[in-house]
Amino acid sequence: MRSILVCVMIAFASCAYAHDAPSGWSYEPFCCNGDSETGDCQMIPPKSVAITPHGYRVTLLPGDHRLVTHAHVFLLPMGKAMRSGDGDYHLCLFPNEDTPRCFYAPQMGY
Repeated sequence: MRSILVCVMIAFASCAYAHDAPSGWSYEPFCCNGDSETGDCQMIPPKSVAITPHGYRVTLLPGDHRLVTHAHVFLLPMGKAMRSGDGDYHLCLFPNEDTPRCFYAPQMGY
């Protein structure tokens, strides 16, 4: 019985594995699916992000993120942004390109 429990725990832990950003820090397991080549989390160009009084306006065009096939504008609340591990912006799109699941932003200095 104990060995079955250990096997289940190992299988669950491997499913929750998060792939790494190119600079080496890991995306949250909830945010990413896949790996660094096919995953839904990716660094996005800083020019695609505008800080507004209510949060972030992320404008993506094809080529800005591997999953994007047409133009998107996402309005993301400031409080939902997660801290980026490398000072760049990153976006996780799941289950499709129309749905931002997690957004990572650099820490803002005041």
